[in-house]
Amino acid sequence: MASPLAERLRPRTLDELTGQDHLTGKGSILRNAIEKGMVPSMILWGPPGVGKTTIANIIAHTLNVPFYTLSAISSGVKEVREVIETARNQDKAILFIDEIHRFNKAQQDALLGAVEKGTITLIGATTENPSFEVNSALLSRCQVYVLKALDESSLVGLLRQAMEQDSWLHEKNIELKEYGALIRISGGDARKLLNLFELVVQAVPANQPVVITDDWVMKVAQQKIALYDKQGEQHYDIISAFIKSIRGSDPNAAVYWLARMIEGGEDIKFIARRLVILASEDIGNANPNALLLANASFDAVSKIGNPEARIILSQCTIYLATSPKSNASYLAIDKALAMVRSTGDLPVPLHIRNAPTKLMKEMGYSQGYKYSHDYANNFAEQEFLPDSLSGHVFYDPGKNAREEEMRKFLRERWQQKYRY
Repeated sequence: MASPLAERLRPRTLDELTGQDHLTGKGSILRNAIEKGMVPSMILWGPPGVGKTTIANIIAHTLNVPFYTLSAISSGVKEVREVIETARNQDKAILFIDEIHRFNKAQQDALLGAVEKGTITLIGATTENPSFEVNSALLSRCQVYVLKALDESSLVGLLRQAMEQDSWLHEKNIELKEYGALIRISGGDARKLLNLFELVVQAVPANQPVVITDDWVMKVAQQKIALYDKQGEQHYDIISAFIKSIRGSDPNAAVYWLARMIEGGEDIKFIARRLVILASEDIGNANPNALLLANASFDAVSKIGNPEARIILSQCTIYLATSPKSNASYLAIDKALAMVRSTGDLPVPLHIRNAPTKLMKEMGYSQGYKYSHDYANNFAEQEFLPDSLSGHVFYDPGKNAREEEMRKFLRERWQQKYRY
């Protein structure tokens, strides 16, 4: 029993992998590519412990090609170039980079040429949105595959599989009486679940039957497991508490949860990015300066780093928590997107189309358009929506001083068309 349970039970084939049938099930795109030996460079994006590293290992084993592994935490440009140089003399070598989102631009750029020329097949694993964390040049050369979080039935299945297949556990004759705490603490992370399960079983005194209950799991977990796991359930629970405290205008709670994340080693750019989103989603035009400060804070923490970044994050957090709130802009775009999806590509009214050619002018493009600045108060009432949507309100200003001014502005100008 030298290796952890999660490693002992790591799937060796696609058929053994749990919870990712959309990628690895019969007839799926990725499975077909693997079976044909035509695997593209790819980014595997998903929560911790759902199979990203396992898929990379299965691909290398199935294709029987040279396989190199680097961690973005401990490796840099030097290590990347060494692997690429070695791979030049090999066929279809695979380079797996765990936590590729931690590579900076220079490190990612070092991969570009080798990926483009096919010197290596890159497989990157990330828990963060690759659109934000992987530069566009590298991202354009890779397929992005999204892995799903494991549901409760998949996780319980893993526990039962472990009791049946692992010889050490099988000998224990375990009674899995309750599993709620195991599922809850592991946060959908299969690796964390299995290793916690092993820890809980080990903690049962030798002369007692191995009966797993929620109370026993919590007792062991409180003694053995860190209070903050930046890749597990705590990561999601605490960022949720943080955001909801700011949205609820409680700076004291918000700063507390911020401190929990900082003390737990959370990525400061992850925190700053969530503040930028919140500034627009939950404050918006109730205080437009909120987005400016949040964006400046993101830029500042990226430049400054720890430990001083904590001061910038604290300032921004308190400002956002004490700012007036409005989600009107957030609701407006969601209403508009829903309308677009339900009505399709409605034609642009002729009078607001450009008419750069003679033919377009003859067809009526731009005819009747009123140039707003030629009219009193820089406004001329005319139709800007497709005819079938005329008068439809997507933006309903929030109940705050700044947006009440906007409501008054709109009401004065659009009193005949929109109901404000």
